[in-house]
Amino acid sequence: MKELRGACIIGQSGGPTSVINASAYGVIDTALKSGAITQVLGAEHGIMGVLNDRLFDMGQEDPEELRLLKYTPSSALGSCRYKIADPELDDTDYKRILEVFKKHNVRYFFYNGGNDSMDTCNKINQYMQSVDYDCRVMGVPKTIDNDLFGTDHCPGYASAAKYIATSMMELYQDARVYDKGMIVVVEIMGRHAGWLTAASALAGEYGAGPDLIYLPETDFSMTTFIEDVKRIYKETGNCIVAVSEGIHYENGDFVSEAKVAANDGFGHAQLGGLATILAEVLKEETGAKVRGIELNLLQRCAAHLASETDIEESYMAGKVAVENAVNGINGRMIGFERGIQDGKYACRTKLIPLMEVANVEKKIPREWINEAGNGVNHQFIEYALPLIQGEPDLPKHDSLPRFAKLKKVLAK
Repeated sequence: MKELRGACIIGQSGGPTSVINASAYGVIDTALKSGAITQVLGAEHGIMGVLNDRLFDMGQEDPEELRLLKYTPSSALGSCRYKIADPELDDTDYKRILEVFKKHNVRYFFYNGGNDSMDTCNKINQYMQSVDYDCRVMGVPKTIDNDLFGTDHCPGYASAAKYIATSMMELYQDARVYDKGMIVVVEIMGRHAGWLTAASALAGEYGAGPDLIYLPETDFSMTTFIEDVKRIYKETGNCIVAVSEGIHYENGDFVSEAKVAANDGFGHAQLGGLATILAEVLKEETGAKVRGIELNLLQRCAAHLASETDIEESYMAGKVAVENAVNGINGRMIGFERGIQDGKYACRTKLIPLMEVANVEKKIPREWINEAGNGVNHQFIEYALPLIQGEPDLPKHDSLPRFAKLKKVLAK
């Protein structure tokens, strides 16, 4: 196989995670060391940076600052939610992307994101093939939602799950301090898949978790919900409920539909306010003291509680993407495969065609959810617990986090 020499672009897209930059560093660090890749470019705000020719020369960055990306939350290069059209309907964006690729001699494109990002990746790959432009396109997975098809789990999920489980254990202590009981409803991210909300059950393994868990994988009944809460509150004097933001009624309507604020660039409802809605209902129905808590952005940027397993696997995803691309692989997303090594959890990578991943959501198996639809079974605990393991040695300055500070020098 003839070596393909040229520049590469790394872009980040969609909602950030606490470890997305570890994957970016995996790409950047490996690409900078590659003899085939002549220049490493970082796209400002994902595909928008390509369209606007706003590309950072990552070779101009301080190596130590780049290393700190492993422990820096959010998307250091900037993110976007921009849906490019199907090329057969409108190829304007694709022509512009090709123009920028040719200008910088880009022969490798790495896109770090979730479902919609893999769709973008797939479309670009197909277009480049259709115009016979030699460019290897690879998807580097990222999503706290853990809903990408074909992979055992997704970079970013474990750290968010660890934050949720830890926060639930701390909240459990706080909610039981008064002589009068309290009902607490905790809203957790997850539009169509309940992986994050289910992570609250990890706290229950140590006696400090929610009493009830409601996921989008099952239909929600307000009547049954109120009965569940009343029963537990009567029995124990307290009740903690974990709910996915995307829980829906049998007809498909979101419970938070009245609070739907807007749509993102891909047409997805931006949900929120569910905890407040349910708290108001429960207060009226029970007369108890009720609090509604929305974890919101905290669950995806809490690098201080990151899983070391998640960090290392995220870096590995970026590293392996570059290695495979240089070796001739194209049109694939890096996936994870679970195994056992020396009696312990082990993870190895695999390659998944972008065509199979784009716009497909992986949900929690129904058999992992209890029959009543208000909790999860031990299969989920066995799945999630190994992923949250490990405490990284986080860089600090005056006991506060030391995050990467990039110069972001535009490529000439």
